[in-house]
Amino acid sequence: MFLSVFDMFKVGVGPSSSHTMGPMVAGARFLDALRAAPFKAHGLRASLHGSLAFTGVGHATDRATVLGLAGFRPDTYDAEAAETTLAAIAESKQVTPEGLPPLAFDPTTDLRFDFERALPGHANGMILMATDAQGDVILQEVYYSVGGGFVLTEGELAAGKDTDDGPAVPYPFKSAAEMLDMAKASGLSIAEMKRANEVSRGGAANLDKGVARLWDVMEGCIERGLTTDGILPGGLSVKRRAKNIHDQLQAERGMNQQAPHTINDWMSVYAMAVNEENAAGGQVVTAPTNGAAGVVPAVIRYWLDHVPGATRARIPDFLLTAAAIGGLVKYNASISGAEAGCQAEVGSAAAMAAAGLCAVMGGTPEQIENAAEIALEHHLGMTCDPVKGLVQVPCIERNGLGAIKAVSAASLALRGDGTHFVPLDAAIETMRQTGRDMHEHYKETSLGGLAVNVPNC
Repeated sequence: MFLSVFDMFKVGVGPSSSHTMGPMVAGARFLDALRAAPFKAHGLRASLHGSLAFTGVGHATDRATVLGLAGFRPDTYDAEAAETTLAAIAESKQVTPEGLPPLAFDPTTDLRFDFERALPGHANGMILMATDAQGDVILQEVYYSVGGGFVLTEGELAAGKDTDDGPAVPYPFKSAAEMLDMAKASGLSIAEMKRANEVSRGGAANLDKGVARLWDVMEGCIERGLTTDGILPGGLSVKRRAKNIHDQLQAERGMNQQAPHTINDWMSVYAMAVNEENAAGGQVVTAPTNGAAGVVPAVIRYWLDHVPGATRARIPDFLLTAAAIGGLVKYNASISGAEAGCQAEVGSAAAMAAAGLCAVMGGTPEQIENAAEIALEHHLGMTCDPVKGLVQVPCIERNGLGAIKAVSAASLALRGDGTHFVPLDAAIETMRQTGRDMHEHYKETSLGGLAVNVPNC
């Protein structure tokens, strides 16, 4: 089994990897299918189903779908160009993607939220259609946005194409137990095994360049969040708080009577900065999703700024270790809030961050596995119930608390020798089962929990 570090960490756009990035990717893929088709299309239609329908407006799914059908992609997203394009589409009632003729598309009539019919493959389903001049459908594809920006067609999902079928890698672990056995047999760290797998597929230069970009984007996102205030879009009138908290923390530095627990505020503010940027539709890195994008960068930033001996040269080891853990969770359970609740998003992110921090602080593979297990175990059962379908309440604060749990988990694991009662594989399987049994009201539909018990305006 191989999931690249660049699968787990993708540069994209907020507010949601599954509800914003995924539909945009689906639109781009459908355009590629049209470019290869032997016929000429006249127009486009789209329908959103399940969680994509229920929380689509709050997650900007409608905008993302339109932009995807106009040729936009998350990794090269230009916010200014997107606004210009959306305005042009609203006026002209057509999209003009590169390599295709103008295609009729009126977002007010050709993009439909289907609240009645869920698609069978996944909670995040959508149907994209191309029509002829008479309005008859001449090409149709079902896409599932399965979390973290991953998108599969109906056929790919049925065939199990969410698993890797490329060339063999040196260390193809599919479980934490296999990972630990391979580490023991090889004498390598988890990061070293993960690096060997990545290099075997894409080469060392591409890996180093790509990982450096991931941290550059993460760090830039933190800085924007720490220096920007105002009201987040969406109608809840949620105030950005990261800048004000950060200003207070900076002013208090060096004060004799500063409480020891203030360090938790530093961890939280880094995460909140990222998720406020995400909620505002800014550029973020899925880690492993947009809704959980703040945890990993917050823990890295905490380590760099507050832990003696930390060095930027070890960031690749952090990210590679985190990606290895995230890959295990995705392969054996889920990283999708619509599929398994927020335990699959912030829970997975906390496990990844705990593992990464444990690794750069000298943890053994056994201690790293223990750190990931502690972090995931204590997120089990967490629901995904965003108020008004926005990635704001409770998501922003939840990332802050996820970062704190990740640091605590790494610290506890480093205090032991790596032996522990609950294996990481058991925690991952428990999360899968819990997500399967969780009522759909608590899986990113905004039909239960805080979403119905807190006023939406």
